[in-house]
Amino acid sequence: MTEIPFLGGKLRLFQSETGHRAGTDAVLLAATVPDEFDGQVVDAGSASGAAGLAVTARVTAAKLRLIEIDPNEAELARKNIATNQFSDRAEVVESDLLAPHHAREALGLAASDADWVITNPPFLNEHKTRTSPDLNRQRAHTMPEGGLDRWIVACQGMIKPHGRLTMIHRADALSELLSAFQGRFGALSILPIYPHEGASATRLLVEGIKGSRAPLTLMKGLILHEKNGRFTAKAEAIHRGLACLPLTH
Repeated sequence: MTEIPFLGGKLRLFQSETGHRAGTDAVLLAATVPDEFDGQVVDAGSASGAAGLAVTARVTAAKLRLIEIDPNEAELARKNIATNQFSDRAEVVESDLLAPHHAREALGLAASDADWVITNPPFLNEHKTRTSPDLNRQRAHTMPEGGLDRWIVACQGMIKPHGRLTMIHRADALSELLSAFQGRFGALSILPIYPHEGASATRLLVEGIKGSRAPLTLMKGLILHEKNGRFTAKAEAIHRGLACLPLTH
């Protein structure tokens, strides 16, 4: 277990030595929630809580629920809540988001009470990729066949009517993402993330409103790095918790 500064030192995080390690994906996902938001945020598949806690550190009126299947990561999330003195605004629920509806319902995860769900799901299909021998990393990074659709269904069940779901994923998963969002979320906003100018997008931020029928918007992308490898000014501000990245249109 190691402790790292996050958001330019605004947040202290304990992370596993071998499990999922938080980085730019968590920062970008958290930045989509604007400073003035004052409702219930759920970080679905939170690991040690980096994305959700980054929201809590910046958005002072937000309440947070972290959902994590791995008991070790869930314990780290509890430690991170206590370390950053967020115990009055944050909680952890140990649960498998791919469990049957009745199991999630028993834990209060199908009550449609969240204003906003943010999620950084496992990116890789367990049958189409070489998995890590480390079981913690394997579970954090791989999804069973059809798992993304089931994951989005589970997220949908937690969200109020007209509430939001924001997800970060690989750019090459776009067709699968659109299929999973279709009929469940509308007013989709898609923001491509480019590692540097001239490169193809490697990540997408996708946000939708539950029950909306409004059309999709493809947003101007975010470039992360200058030619010298340093963050662009906007990416640097986001990583320091000094700027947000709203997808609202």
